[in-house]
Amino acid sequence: MDLINQLEWRYATKKFDSEKKVSPADLTYLKRAIQLSPSSYGLQLYKVLVIEDTAIREKLKPVSWGQNQITDCSHLFVFCIPKEYDPKDVDEYIKLTSQVREVALDQLEGYGSFMKTKLGEQSTEELATWMGHQPYLALSNLMIAGASLGIDVCPMEGFESEAYDEILQLKEQNLTACVIGTVGYRDQEDTSQNQAKVRKPMDLLFEDL
Repeated sequence: MDLINQLEWRYATKKFDSEKKVSPADLTYLKRAIQLSPSSYGLQLYKVLVIEDTAIREKLKPVSWGQNQITDCSHLFVFCIPKEYDPKDVDEYIKLTSQVREVALDQLEGYGSFMKTKLGEQSTEELATWMGHQPYLALSNLMIAGASLGIDVCPMEGFESEAYDEILQLKEQNLTACVIGTVGYRDQEDTSQNQAKVRKPMDLLFEDL
């Protein structure tokens, strides 16, 4: 199927088939799609936990509004962001760019300084909001990649971030849970898959100038 047909096929899965698991090869494909996601300045200021362990997910379910997707899916993707922006992240990105592109570090110093200056102009609150936006780009890639393989991905914001941080020991890593995605295969008894998509008509959603 082409991409549009696959996007027509996907939906926010309410009930997963707990017996069906995503293969290691497909899981690697999904991770690669996330890795290739765009991010502001290319910094990728997030970390993704891929949780298969059922015991951990059982602990997370009560602080995820009791939603069954958490435990019934094949894998739970937890997108985490830094609790605070650190200029060292820019330095690490510049070093990585130097290695990957085989460019001398001194040739990239100007770009690094530019990023630090622009980010330094933002308040703590503005930086937190900015960092919180980045994982959604990666989550979108995860959903599209999943659809291309016939794998269901349900984006979810219905969880208690602080409780996730505690259970997953994220505070020790200066991280906080931002958004999650449940990944697996739909249960054939999930009636949501048969409902027509409700989307704005094209003429209301777009305006050509």
